[in-house]
Amino acid sequence: MSASPSTPRFYRGRRQALQLLGTTAFSWVLADHYASAQTKPLAGAPAQLRIGYQKSAVNLVLLKQHGVLEKRLPQTQISWLEFPAGPQLLEALSVGSLDFGLTGDSPPVFAQAAGKDLRYVGAEPPKPESSAILVQSDSPLRTLAELKGKRIALQKGSSAHYLLVRALDKAGIAWADIQPVYLAPADARAAFERKSVDAWAIWDPYYAATELSIRPRVLSNGEGLTGNNSFYLASRALVEQQPQLIHALFEELTQADQLVQRSRQEAVQLVAAFSGLEANVVSRFIGRRPSSPTSLLSPVMVADQQRVADAFFRLGVIPRQIRVADIVWQPSKV
Repeated sequence: MSASPSTPRFYRGRRQALQLLGTTAFSWVLADHYASAQTKPLAGAPAQLRIGYQKSAVNLVLLKQHGVLEKRLPQTQISWLEFPAGPQLLEALSVGSLDFGLTGDSPPVFAQAAGKDLRYVGAEPPKPESSAILVQSDSPLRTLAELKGKRIALQKGSSAHYLLVRALDKAGIAWADIQPVYLAPADARAAFERKSVDAWAIWDPYYAATELSIRPRVLSNGEGLTGNNSFYLASRALVEQQPQLIHALFEELTQADQLVQRSRQEAVQLVAAFSGLEANVVSRFIGRRPSSPTSLLSPVMVADQQRVADAFFRLGVIPRQIRVADIVWQPSKV
């Protein structure tokens, strides 16, 4: 018996068909772009390249789904590894399981403080609206000042960790006056929904998914608190041996972002089809994301990142004071 238009199966099939249509349309856009660009294979490329990414890494997802780097690096075996958060990604990079990846602002600080051997090589522009501190819609908490004494879920060492630090500073609350509950995003959401924590500091796409499914209230996003910068990091070996490859990655990532900006709805469908996230979730978090070309770290970005490091050191969360500039790639010196 065929499904009627009122059945969930009908709507699931229709949604999947629309996602496929959008992905196919975006494929045509990509094919046209790369044909006109006449991208040449990179000479002297490595035998392998292992890239770490998260679901919110839109530009990397685009390159992965359409084999852009495989075309640019035909002699290189490229592996793509997905991680739930930046701390896990950088741990893999530091032990030699990855060569290149994208994280938020806090994970590199924790990695450097722990003596991990990695380098900042690039950055995307700030995304302050892409992370937030959430409470349940019926929560009595209305201001940041009311977080004092409360249980707050967060991924330790993540960008949300620094957002919470800055939010407490703004409210005049000492870190010792809250109860941090360190959980990975999936576990944190479960705790949040059970109401076993009072608030949750989180980033996209987990933020967008929760926002649309259970309608929490936002106590604060990153505006005025943190730029929520995103950084590309690489192994020291990649930096020293393949600087030209890093520049090529930046070119492709920036071109991918230009396509996202020109073909927003198609990008939404592609990321949704790849990630398993609902298209409305992807649309929400991409809508909060500004144009995100990849560039070298500017002095302003390094200074911002130093403030992140200094804040964690003052709290005693990292074991030693660090100088961020010490591990920032300087291509002119390569």
